[in-house]
Amino acid sequence: MQFDALPPGSHPGVIYPPYKSTVKRGPTQDPVLIHAPAPLTTNLAAARSLLLPHDADLTAHGQAAPLGEKIVVTGRVVDEDGKPVRNSLLEVWQANASGRYRHKKDQHDAPLDPNFNGWGKMLTDDDGRYRFVTIKPGAYPWGNHDKAWRPAHIHFSLFGNVYAQRLVTQMYFPGDPLFAYDPIYQSLSDLAARDRLVSRFSIDQTVGAEMLGYEFDIVLRGRDATPMGL
Repeated sequence: MQFDALPPGSHPGVIYPPYKSTVKRGPTQDPVLIHAPAPLTTNLAAARSLLLPHDADLTAHGQAAPLGEKIVVTGRVVDEDGKPVRNSLLEVWQANASGRYRHKKDQHDAPLDPNFNGWGKMLTDDDGRYRFVTIKPGAYPWGNHDKAWRPAHIHFSLFGNVYAQRLVTQMYFPGDPLFAYDPIYQSLSDLAARDRLVSRFSIDQTVGAEMLGYEFDIVLRGRDATPMGL
């Protein structure tokens, strides 16, 4: 089969001049469509031995509760036909409530939280559903342009059930005023594609007085695929 070209604006281009670093690192030649055999049902399988205690609870990695607003994020991972992507590895990483990553290259003038690492992993269940508990990340400056601040977001890495489903993307939070100023978010000219990167608040997933709930469904490949994250 031949993979169809992606709908215009539904995924970020490899070079988007307002996102300055893409000019230096993005390929200058057009991608090549490939002919491939019919896709397999699965050729990737994740072992539960990959998971460590509290991998799906990013608030349980320290000696005490981390600072910030505790939230729960859940959703379904499906393929282009709406079928659940089962037993698939999903990894997440994010900044803390102050907008700082636990990484040596992040020297943002904001405090680290000794009780928050900012990364986790989990497997989807038989319905393609995932769930993890974390702290709502803060916005942070990133030096792309004057007054450049990233909207609050969580990075997702998904492996799917076949190699062609591999996806790295970002999940945003609804109503963020920084959307209009963020060239990563704005690199998607298709407004519907942008919306697929924004989670939705869920009173059903909210856990009593403990934490607010957000839902973020992910589609791997196809016309309504969740866009890649630059």
